[in-house]
Amino acid sequence: MSLIKSISGIRGTIGGAQGEGLSGVDIVKFTAAYAAFIRKSYKGESNVIVVGRDARISGEMVSHLVVGTLLSMGFDVVNIGMASTPTTELAVTAEHACGGIIITASHNPIQWNALKLLNCNGEFLTDKEGKEVIRLADNDEYSFADVFALGKEYHNDAYILHHISEVKALRLVDAEAIRSKKFKVVVDAVNSIGGVIIPQLLRALGVEDIIELNCEATGKFAHTPEPIPENLTQIAEVMRTAGADVGFVVDPDVDRLAIVMENGEMFVEENSLVAIADYVLGHTPGDTVSNLSSSRGLRDVTRKHGCKYTAAAVGEVNVVTKMKETNAIIGGEGNGGIIYPELHYGRDALVGVALFLTLMAKSGKKVSEIKRDLPQYAIAKNKIELTPDIDIDALLDKVKERFANEEITDIDGVKIDFPDSWVHLRKSNTEPIIRIYSEAETLDKANELAQSIMQIIKQ
Repeated sequence: MSLIKSISGIRGTIGGAQGEGLSGVDIVKFTAAYAAFIRKSYKGESNVIVVGRDARISGEMVSHLVVGTLLSMGFDVVNIGMASTPTTELAVTAEHACGGIIITASHNPIQWNALKLLNCNGEFLTDKEGKEVIRLADNDEYSFADVFALGKEYHNDAYILHHISEVKALRLVDAEAIRSKKFKVVVDAVNSIGGVIIPQLLRALGVEDIIELNCEATGKFAHTPEPIPENLTQIAEVMRTAGADVGFVVDPDVDRLAIVMENGEMFVEENSLVAIADYVLGHTPGDTVSNLSSSRGLRDVTRKHGCKYTAAAVGEVNVVTKMKETNAIIGGEGNGGIIYPELHYGRDALVGVALFLTLMAKSGKKVSEIKRDLPQYAIAKNKIELTPDIDIDALLDKVKERFANEEITDIDGVKIDFPDSWVHLRKSNTEPIIRIYSEAETLDKANELAQSIMQIIKQ
């Protein structure tokens, strides 16, 4: 059993003893602590917290516990039912709520679920705020309302349509151009809420020819839910035989977008943000942000348009913070997470689908041709396991010393930028390992770079 408390929220495997997994007691405890944090920190007048969930088979049970706990803490709840993570984020601001909880373990397997915690802007809590919630939970610093101060629950299942409407209204989304191309689109939504929301979005954008794979929102994942190539063999085969123009794959909470080319090959997750940013910057120049482990391609296309790229520490909340500091017009993460502030500060696969289809329609290019015109890089992801007694921070300091003549960034682990490649080393928060991300012109070169760094670490 696993229970992980981090900047990404409270995440764990369902069941087990208290503190060993995401048990019912843990769900109540952390929800109550979050409510106490909101009560203490929120300065507005709202008493409403929004709750949404993905289609996981544990989602309904977790939702009952979360909603009941919030009511018992004296908060009113707007329960939007099954909804994507970005839909729930939008609902928080639309309801003028003081916070929100998204019940989803994102790309984790079926045994997992999680509480993702939002502030009144529909954005994730900062690391400092998240740690305060954990402190309140660990010390049982919360108090329940008396019988006359209990909250009320309201249901609103209209937010999927609201989200689609907001995406369609974006200035750089052209539904008429998309409609005129009569695209044939394949969707794989891993039997979660994306199977409801992505086909609805496509129809709203004028796409009529849709092949739906794993689009029943049962929560019984048809394959390992992370949208990476080894999990996408089914849609790759369909793309090769169906004559479709593009394939879209989303994770269970629909904040990551992977694209499959017309020939069945992967567009590569890293390229989702790069291609969409290239399109956006061509119409509205401005700064961009991604995390340190994301492709250099975003930096290259940003500079091509005469604009400035900035790197942030890994984690969506860190990217959003840096985007606000630099007034970036687009940003995100290389895992297919597109953040487009014109709609909201959150990773949003719906925004990615709409902008990418517009790019296809207006450019007249096949997906493979769009990829061909992007900067050509490949990322390798490795890790090195260490014994628990090794001081990883001291080890990373020695790596910095070894490469002192190169461009070093140490806001999150150690990233070394070489003229034609880079390597990023980060220690795990949960186990004695160093994650090693490297990028070069080819995957072989990226792996060679990683292996050379691993040898230095072993020495």
